[in-house]
Amino acid sequence: MNCYCGTNKTYQACCEVFHLNNGKTETAEQLMRSRYSAFVLANGDYLMATHHKSTRPTKEKKAIVKWAKSVQWIKLEVLDTSKGSKDDAEGTVTFNAYFFENGKVDVIHEKSAFVKEDNHWYYLGLSR
Repeated sequence: MNCYCGTNKTYQACCEVFHLNNGKTETAEQLMRSRYSAFVLANGDYLMATHHKSTRPTKEKKAIVKWAKSVQWIKLEVLDTSKGSKDDAEGTVTFNAYFFENGKVDVIHEKSAFVKEDNHWYYLGLSR
């Protein structure tokens, strides 16, 4: 079975590596994909650890995990990536995350901002 994030790799060869190494990815897109897989698995610890400390919603962790478990995740579609390579300090990833909730398909469309600090990528929030 392919990884939840939509690559042709298995979960064990893809996002699980990042889930086990505390989000040490080479690119912003890898971090975004691993965060999507963490939503699928309702891995709140990973979501908090990879969310930048300046915008981390620590008080919302339980609600985020509860919601992530309440929906059926369908697929991730990466639409665009700007910067975010291993040589960059920031980047954006635009994506659609499809899920099934309350009897209908819904989608999260987001342009996410990422920042790299101490050679570690973090999710910052919505890109402006």
